[in-house]
Amino acid sequence: MSSMVTPQHAEELTLGARELGVELNESQHRQLLAYLALLIKWNKAYNLTAVRDPDEMVSRHLLDSLSVVRFIEGERQLDVGSGGGMPGIPLAILFPDMKVTVLDSNGKKTRFLTQVKLELALANLEVIHSRAEAFQPALPFNGIISRAFSSLEDFTQWTRHMGDGQTRWLAMKGLHPVDELVALPADFHLESAQALAVPGCQGQRHLLILRRTA
Repeated sequence: MSSMVTPQHAEELTLGARELGVELNESQHRQLLAYLALLIKWNKAYNLTAVRDPDEMVSRHLLDSLSVVRFIEGERQLDVGSGGGMPGIPLAILFPDMKVTVLDSNGKKTRFLTQVKLELALANLEVIHSRAEAFQPALPFNGIISRAFSSLEDFTQWTRHMGDGQTRWLAMKGLHPVDELVALPADFHLESAQALAVPGCQGQRHLLILRRTA
């Protein structure tokens, strides 16, 4: 364990994951803490996240990412505007048989994501340095997820070409974005809205699951 990652962080991750109904095996627990250590280290120079305090990162990054685990379906997932890798990296750690693509237009951030892929030996992780509108995947994704990335309108417009009638768009939000839902493109609809309780996090968290109408 890195000197920046403490036994308290390890315990908070164990207990928080359990509260979310996510059972971590020893390897996943170790990889998540190794990812946290890299995030803390690189954040100083690369400004990957506005959360500066390592004591806040377990709940606000790791557990927040794990809170959507039960809603992930299918074998190809895209984390768009991934930034420091949330929720894409935790999902790649939890689902080694799933292909997870993390996409960001910021070169510093994709360099960090590539370093995480190498250091954690995440064979199922693909890192793409591109704007969302410009990226053309070989196959449509089963799930396209974003965390505090953009408005729902921009999220769906910029990624519509990466999905099909089977794809689920998952938007991780704070408050339930009533005004953003009104502005959804006509061919998208809200399938469900889930209130998320993230251990250690103050404030509201919501997951909106959208689909495209054929």
